[in-house]
Amino acid sequence: MNRFLQSAVILLMALSLFTATVQAEESITVMTHDSFDVSKEVIAVFEKENGVKVRFLKSGDAGAALIQAILSKNNPLADVFFGVDNTFLSRALTAGIFRPYNSPLLAAIPDHLKLDSKNRLLPVDYGDVCLNYDKAWFTQKGIAPPSSLSDLIKPEYKGLTVVENPATSSPGMAFLLATIGKFGEDNYLQFWKDLRANEVIVAGGWEDAYFGHFTAASKGDRPIVVSYASSPPAAVYYSETPLKEAPTAAVVSDNDAFRQIEFIGILEGTKKVALAEKFIDFMLSKPFQQDIPLKMFVFPSNQEATLPEVFIQHAQVAHNPALVAPERIEAMRDNWIDAWTTAVVR
Repeated sequence: MNRFLQSAVILLMALSLFTATVQAEESITVMTHDSFDVSKEVIAVFEKENGVKVRFLKSGDAGAALIQAILSKNNPLADVFFGVDNTFLSRALTAGIFRPYNSPLLAAIPDHLKLDSKNRLLPVDYGDVCLNYDKAWFTQKGIAPPSSLSDLIKPEYKGLTVVENPATSSPGMAFLLATIGKFGEDNYLQFWKDLRANEVIVAGGWEDAYFGHFTAASKGDRPIVVSYASSPPAAVYYSETPLKEAPTAAVVSDNDAFRQIEFIGILEGTKKVALAEKFIDFMLSKPFQQDIPLKMFVFPSNQEATLPEVFIQHAQVAHNPALVAPERIEAMRDNWIDAWTTAVVR
């Protein structure tokens, strides 16, 4: 939490000015992380149906945004908060900043995504953080691509991998958790020490890793990167020339990926409870859910939502992702990051 306090104070001052400017018209304010995205046309439907303006208050990464919400709990800056994921779930619930809401749309969401029995936080989307590899590179070199995390420490994969720092990167933290879930708390550090000996590169964030070092997306020399299972369809979707096959592939074998689930909740203290409930229903409904894949490149939580063709053709899902309990993550996060830092980058 201390890592966020300084930026939190600065942002709170700016947010107070923002709040003062939005009182003139009927509106609902949704606090989110910076990566949130949705089509304007989709939001316009909710605004028209309810005669309101939806205002999105982007507040940094998921951890920083949550800290803002906790610090302002006695005078909430928004009505709804989107972006708490399962790595911050216990912190969010312990802070007591969300009110329960049993949305009827929960019936369309699989039980394994529902991590709060009181429905203070409701699942909106999910994505699997995992290894991605450059298919052409491995074909050209005549080397078999990795099929599990354990492969990364083999001699033939020396100097081939780039990962993100878990202290500064959300996928970096998720990948650290994947290794803890796979190898166990007693053995994960040995894997990382072996990976360091195998000349892994640690990037500060996903963009640096993917677009700065990954051979499939840059002039870098690393054909293995930590990314998402939905990155291959993104590579096809954004390609300047039509592709029949994704140039990359994801490693989603058993216990080799960590599933990030993102939640939405109504902030305690809002004076617009009924409208906030309507907005949550809207975010869990098919029109919003079907907009998610091509805006944020994650999977919708509503199993009745139709996936775009590029996801159907090129996306993969981990059937047995590595598991680490949210309350264990909250209790051990800083210890795990410190231990990782000592073993890998010092």
